[in-house]
Amino acid sequence: METYSSTDAKREFGEVLTKSQRGPVSVTRNGKPIAVVLSSADYEKMKLQVLRTELIKGKNSPVMENWNTGEFLDRAKKRVSGR
Repeated sequence: METYSSTDAKREFGEVLTKSQRGPVSVTRNGKPIAVVLSSADYEKMKLQVLRTELIKGKNSPVMENWNTGEFLDRAKKRVSGR
């Protein structure tokens, strides 16, 4: 992962955005990580992965007994992708 200081990231913001399309970009302040810049596509994938993980964890929960998790996940994908 490429890393920029906060000063450099501010000065080269366009470059940071361009590089974030190829992979996450770390931003540091005083040598400590403070942020990660992601593309929208990577962020949406990450949200879907978190949702899948939570669905799998809750799959055996009594609350999930009557849920069709496949259908729920399909609906969630459509909402996340904006379709």
